[in-house]
Amino acid sequence: MNYTNDAKAIVQAVGGKSNINSVAHCATRLRFVLQDESKVDEKALDAMDIVKGTFSTNGQYQIIIGAGTVNQVCDEVNNVLGNSGQEGPAKEEPKQSGHYVQRAVKLLSDIFVPIIPAIVAGGLLMGLYNVLSAPFFNGGETSLIQMYPQFSGLATMLNTFSNAPFTFLPVLIGFSATKKFGGNPFLGAAMGMIMVHPDLLNAYNLGKPEFTAPVWDLFGLSIPAIGYQGTVLPVLLVSWILATIEKKLHKITPSWLDNLTTPLLAIIITGFLTFLFVGPAMRSLGDGISAGITWVYNTLGFVGGAIFGGFYAPIVITGMHHSFIAIETQLIADAATTGGSFIFVTASMSNVAQGAAVLAVLLITKNEKIKSLCSASGISALLGITEPAMFGVNLKLRYPFIAACIGSACGSAWIAFTKTLAIALGAAGIPGFISVHPSHWLDFAIGLIISMVIAFVLTLVLGKRDAAKQAAIAGTNEQISLPEEETKEEVKEVSMENVSVALPLDGDVKPVSESSDPVFAQKTMGDGIVVTPKDGKVYAPEDCKVEFVFPTKHAIGITTTSGVSLLIHCGIDTVQLDGKHFTTYVEQGSEITKGTLMLSFDIEAVKNEGFSVETPVVVTNLSEGQHIEINAKGNVEHGEEAFRIVK
Repeated sequence: MNYTNDAKAIVQAVGGKSNINSVAHCATRLRFVLQDESKVDEKALDAMDIVKGTFSTNGQYQIIIGAGTVNQVCDEVNNVLGNSGQEGPAKEEPKQSGHYVQRAVKLLSDIFVPIIPAIVAGGLLMGLYNVLSAPFFNGGETSLIQMYPQFSGLATMLNTFSNAPFTFLPVLIGFSATKKFGGNPFLGAAMGMIMVHPDLLNAYNLGKPEFTAPVWDLFGLSIPAIGYQGTVLPVLLVSWILATIEKKLHKITPSWLDNLTTPLLAIIITGFLTFLFVGPAMRSLGDGISAGITWVYNTLGFVGGAIFGGFYAPIVITGMHHSFIAIETQLIADAATTGGSFIFVTASMSNVAQGAAVLAVLLITKNEKIKSLCSASGISALLGITEPAMFGVNLKLRYPFIAACIGSACGSAWIAFTKTLAIALGAAGIPGFISVHPSHWLDFAIGLIISMVIAFVLTLVLGKRDAAKQAAIAGTNEQISLPEEETKEEVKEVSMENVSVALPLDGDVKPVSESSDPVFAQKTMGDGIVVTPKDGKVYAPEDCKVEFVFPTKHAIGITTTSGVSLLIHCGIDTVQLDGKHFTTYVEQGSEITKGTLMLSFDIEAVKNEGFSVETPVVVTNLSEGQHIEINAKGNVEHGEEAFRIVK
């Protein structure tokens, strides 16, 4: 079949040749790296019969075509582009899309997400220290270590451990930010170390009369030698300056001098700029932002708390909550003056409200699959992880999401009214107690109860009042609604009834709906099973013809003599390995017998590369009304019956 016209239409719809950096394909998708994704005409793509879906992820715009067809379409696209059939992973960085706010949010997210574990660890340790040292007993006059002095050493150690990530925060941010800006991350860490060097006045002592900042006399200039412990904005800008200077020096320095002079000049130039101009200005700006947000929150009182709490979940949907990390880190680092962070406690109210709404849906629905999703995601949300609850249930049904936002607003209003703040980071949910000062534990608990009860009751009321929404609950697919990554291949339907299909590899068997990949889980490629392989060897399950062997060896398509078309996809997103750790033993067009070894892969090596090895085995040519009846359970060997196709 000729796909030239389809290829031309696809190229035009993604913005034309000039907008395409590169194109590649996996088992079912075209993967474009585009200059500007805003130029994509999604309506035009949706109108094409050959296109089964589109989505954007990890800098790639992906168009779902289908197994056995996508490679031909990719060849035609490359012909249109004049690439002589070139395909493979993109080498160029895509142009950033979205407006400036979206770019800034993504930038902050990319910088702070890698260092969150260190900050959270410090925050939880700080919470443990607070439990031991806060005067919570005898009417708020006695602490645990006063009652039991033998624990004072432990408390002192915990205090040191907990303060370290915040004291040396510029080192962490310097490493992560400089890496993000394209510089040497170790130079960034070194610059962070300079900013918190012990010879400098500790930033936490700034303003205290008993401490005087040393001064550097530089050609008549008096430069205060003040550290930047616990700061965020100064080190962000310093990292960008360092990376920019380093990259420019690499371009103009002879290679035989580069390794010697570039690090030296980058550090010394950035260091002078830091203590002369950048550091003082950014310190003032950061202090002003933190003080301003805190003032607004405190001034508006419970009204401000309600507004922020009500809109927190919608902000999470947009991803802009990542931009709060810098502000929250600054608020907690300056807890002595700010009192702590209202963002963490507000997030806790929002998370438990989302969880309570999902648990209410659990009571309403009669669908066993949605019940399973609700129970797991509801508990997860109460513990601080809301994505499964929010995207899997609440947003799809809408009214639980609305109820959760209202519950969050009410709980946050109480939190603001009682001036409950977090003095450490941690899990924003029920476990958040450890991040709140013990004197406000009761207020925090009341806020959680308000959020959960209102969200739960409102969800029940709204669900029972709206019969149409109740029907939607009963018919909702159990899987999280995410962008499709695979789709059914357009193949000729074959009349199959009560046909048995054997297992192609040893391992644990479960329904494909339980796959970790939402595309296979939604059965967009077809119905079947997913196998957690035991030894990585894939055999022909029946006498069959090999329809295709994917170039990267991770997927194979066969048609059995009984007419069943199977896609065997080894691992999730393993196309990125480009055949590494995979070996094939059959060729396209081969007719082979049951038990023939078709391909193998190194399970441990694939796992070490960061990929899941679960292997979906799906039927791509089921007729209308047909479905899969799984007979294999648990650990099964290849050649045994896996499932039957029934009506």
